[in-house]
Amino acid sequence: MFLVDSGRYAQDPQGTESGIREILDRCEATLVGMTPWQEGKLAYEIEGHRKGLHLLAFLTMDGSRVTEFNRACKLSEIVIRQLLLEHSDKLFSLLTQQIGSHQLEHSGDDDASSSNDAEPEEAVSAAE
Repeated sequence: MFLVDSGRYAQDPQGTESGIREILDRCEATLVGMTPWQEGKLAYEIEGHRKGLHLLAFLTMDGSRVTEFNRACKLSEIVIRQLLLEHSDKLFSLLTQQIGSHQLEHSGDDDASSSNDAEPEEAVSAAE
């Protein structure tokens, strides 16, 4: 999970996400999925920021690159804070499935023919 400046993300979401992808590329991490999660006031000021956006990113990375990852995040102007958690394979699979179905549901919001009543698996198979 990344905590990023919500104002910066609102102005340039693709630029913010590509900056995070660059950090992950430097650490040879494979990004499986990424989605904004929660935006709002922070409990306390962090590096002058009072608001932030939590950006969930699901990735695979060699454990020996964690130190490099943390260093790259600290040097980044985009990332305020980061949290890296290891999940079991089964939980990781379920979480990435959910983020995939969430992205499919919201990508069709402007399309009048899209149906949000479909089950996530049906939405995935329909998109393929």
